[in-house]
Amino acid sequence: MENNTSLQQQLLEAGVHFGHLKKKWNPKMLPYIFAEKKGIHIIDLNKTVEGLQETAAAMKQIARSGKKIMFVATKKQAKEIVTECAQKVNMPYVTDRWLGGMLTNFNTVRKSVKKMQSIEKMLNDGSFDSITKKERLQLSRDKDKMEKVLGGIANMGRLPAALFIVDIGHEHIALAEAKRLGVTTFGLVDTNCDPNKVDYFIPGNDDATKSIAIITEYLTAAIAEGLAERQVEKSEEESDEEVVDKGPKFDEGEEGGSRERGGRGRGNAGGGGAPKRRVASTQKRTSSR
Repeated sequence: MENNTSLQQQLLEAGVHFGHLKKKWNPKMLPYIFAEKKGIHIIDLNKTVEGLQETAAAMKQIARSGKKIMFVATKKQAKEIVTECAQKVNMPYVTDRWLGGMLTNFNTVRKSVKKMQSIEKMLNDGSFDSITKKERLQLSRDKDKMEKVLGGIANMGRLPAALFIVDIGHEHIALAEAKRLGVTTFGLVDTNCDPNKVDYFIPGNDDATKSIAIITEYLTAAIAEGLAERQVEKSEEESDEEVVDKGPKFDEGEEGGSRERGGRGRGNAGGGGAPKRRVASTQKRTSSR
């Protein structure tokens, strides 16, 4: 309870409770609105804490399973914060512009990413030394443009398992593509949006920099915990495998040899060999004489 109270206090100080003007509200946000003050809706921070903790638990589980969560925030207030947080946990992100078809036409987007990476490689290893300065400058500009839009997903080899979206109204194209492909969606939802459009939502101010920062950092910490637990599990599995590999082993050759020697010994001890047959033949010759 104390932790929740402390978290509520932090959210209050960051201004997470400030919603939009009453005239811009979405009626489906009514259960998450605490009051109205000077024409502005005040969000219930109890609901915010509940949504934040539920979202964090789900994100932690996804990270623990080794899947990727894409961060999407192209609003000016959120760009730097979301980029920094996504890089901390090595997750893909889009903070400049959402290209139409980034998920639904992922194969084509991957081709553009590979083109960007090949240009970068050639510029670095001197492969373009033979071309003119103008052509090299043009290729550098093309690479910079692609990197600005696609740099955050350069290491993403397949579709993400989930999307975390700041302002689902502003990122409606990304949300629609995720829904079409059945990708899990998380969102920071203000009073002017429909919370039912995402699978997990956090009622809160999606315009203030401090509000976006505290929510995103909390979720990033949960993802980091999931990744750490995954690393511990992998280390334990590897150590278990090493113990099995270093266990006692039997030398099949030596065991087989002892059996073979034992077999010969039993044959001699049983008296079933050639000496008996020689004795028998001697007795026959003696009797015939």
